[in-house]
Amino acid sequence: MNHPADHLTAAIDKVGNPACVGLDPVLERLPASCLAEARPVDAIQRFCLGVLDAISGHVGVCKIQSACFERFGAAGVEVLDVLCARAREVGLQVILDYKRGDIGISAEHYAASARERCDWVTVNPYLGVDGIAPFVAEDRLGAFALVRTSNPGGDAIQSNRLEDGRTVAQSVADLVAEHGEKSLGLCGYSALGAVVGATKRKDAEELRRRMPRQIFLVPGFGAQGGGVDDVLPCFNSDGTGAIITASRSVLYAFETEDPVWQSGVERAARELGDSLAKGMGTR
Repeated sequence: MNHPADHLTAAIDKVGNPACVGLDPVLERLPASCLAEARPVDAIQRFCLGVLDAISGHVGVCKIQSACFERFGAAGVEVLDVLCARAREVGLQVILDYKRGDIGISAEHYAASARERCDWVTVNPYLGVDGIAPFVAEDRLGAFALVRTSNPGGDAIQSNRLEDGRTVAQSVADLVAEHGEKSLGLCGYSALGAVVGATKRKDAEELRRRMPRQIFLVPGFGAQGGGVDDVLPCFNSDGTGAIITASRSVLYAFETEDPVWQSGVERAARELGDSLAKGMGTR
């Protein structure tokens, strides 16, 4: 079993829920014990390592926001690599959230660098298949293409109607579904998935119909307003096919001065997984 979709579905099955925790660290919100580090980037590394240890066993997937580390230059990229390696060590599937969008040799370079770091990436499909294909060319890396995002500003583009009646989001979904047929795993899902926001329930129903073989990466849960009922349309009828990501509601589930802050993160991760499993009727 070497296909990225097979690995991802296995990780979900192992913990019994489709939860994913996003690592989007903000320095000002870190525990006091982490802020004691001399350099900001060291404080972030200490915090994120603690988060990974706390959530492992409760969720099967983490999503690391590359921008939070790239802003610190070479030192930040080094920390990013440390975290990707640590996440894999504790049994988490790793999504690198960097929304790359390029073609040709540039896209091939991005894909090559990601294969050594993570299991999945996020990609911008604005350049069409040329900007997506390099990431899923070898079936060693999975990619989530932005289809219907959770941010309100995305409506200005994604909800626009084309001459054939489809929305822009639906046309991207059709492209993703068609190209994704070339890279199916034993589980029946493709190495090419789709980002579909938790705050777009009505759209999710139609997008799931158009993309039955895509795993949905679903942001917008928790602090951004999405609830269990909102994400249910993102799943296929058998309860598979989506991972639900939450960041702030898990990352900062503690008091800043609490010396055992990890227990709050662990509790929040466990509750996230339990709420999704119960909402889907699997517990």
